[in-house]
Amino acid sequence: MALLSQQLQRFLLTGLSHDSSSKSSVRTSISIDNNKSRTLCCSAIAIDAPSSLAGVSGIRWGYKSLQGLRDEMEDDVVVRSDGLEGFTFAAVFDGHGGFSAVNFLRDELFKECVLSLQGGLLLSKKDISAIREALRKAFVKADSKLLTWLEAMPEEDESGSTATVMFLGNDSLIISHVGDSCVVLSRSGKAEVLTDPHRPYGSNKISLNEIRRIREAGGWVVNGRICGDISVSRAFGDIRYKTKKNEMLKKGVEEGRWSEKFVSRIQFNDDLVIASPEVYNVALSSDTEFVVLASDGLWDYMNSSEAIDLVRNQLRQHGDVQLATEALAQAALDRRSQDNVSIVIADLGRTDWQNLPLQKQNLFYEMFQALATIGIVTAGIWMSSLLAA
Repeated sequence: MALLSQQLQRFLLTGLSHDSSSKSSVRTSISIDNNKSRTLCCSAIAIDAPSSLAGVSGIRWGYKSLQGLRDEMEDDVVVRSDGLEGFTFAAVFDGHGGFSAVNFLRDELFKECVLSLQGGLLLSKKDISAIREALRKAFVKADSKLLTWLEAMPEEDESGSTATVMFLGNDSLIISHVGDSCVVLSRSGKAEVLTDPHRPYGSNKISLNEIRRIREAGGWVVNGRICGDISVSRAFGDIRYKTKKNEMLKKGVEEGRWSEKFVSRIQFNDDLVIASPEVYNVALSSDTEFVVLASDGLWDYMNSSEAIDLVRNQLRQHGDVQLATEALAQAALDRRSQDNVSIVIADLGRTDWQNLPLQKQNLFYEMFQALATIGIVTAGIWMSSLLAA
């Protein structure tokens, strides 16, 4: 076994000696207190100074969580720099079926990642194969602990959560992704989507692979939902699709969702929902401006290019990444997002926003849009005149 670094030793002595509800003095994290009275807006504490996070110098962070038209806030945002050498951990958790799974994971997943990555040593070595295997083990182990914890609850708890995690260094970005949140990078103003949602719906490669995996495990997909219920195919928790699949079938019979004859033909071979992550390695070149990590409450109502353009325009105006994050979250609600919205933005500090020239407008494209609009209006007037005649 490799010798542990001094930083990891300190982390083990401080961070792991507390339970998941404790707050370490070296921890920098943002979370939503679900026990407080419900409000439409749940804001995360922003850290907008390089000195606030010692893991990576020069990077500025912004955070925001807003509660959409949901009964409760089930998201959480966490950013931590302790325990990792030269890297910062940033994560968005998007819960469903309650807040219990998220409440457990916001500390536990970080601990498992730090241990598996040997305090950031594997990240520094840039051995992507070793990193991928370490993160897979960390995610699976955290999920196993969560399932045991949920099963021991005095009352039935079927909560679950997606988790998209970034490990951000000076020149590299590692993403470990489970679920339907998304990471988008801005390279000289061009949006670069780095992750794909784990949903059993659509004809893209990821979705088709998920559908095939679910069917091979003995499950079925109805209208993009596993067993006609859950719409995300990779997540933590969700015990009814893992350790309590047979109980889920019996409950479905009692509720009249399917017949006993149907259940008799079902044979499960594996979990229907899994927590095994997809891991991405992204090089951060000189043209990399910022990274946006957000829950699907944003991406279901705004595409990647629109989000990048909005953030860039905000940063040009005032250079404040926290204000830009808040504006992006509010824009999602302005577009009638029905979901909770959680966003983390990391400005890499490589762009002089104050002196950045405005992007040249595509005059040909704008002219085409104008002519198309005129054509539509003219056609409308012509049709109206025909109907009136």
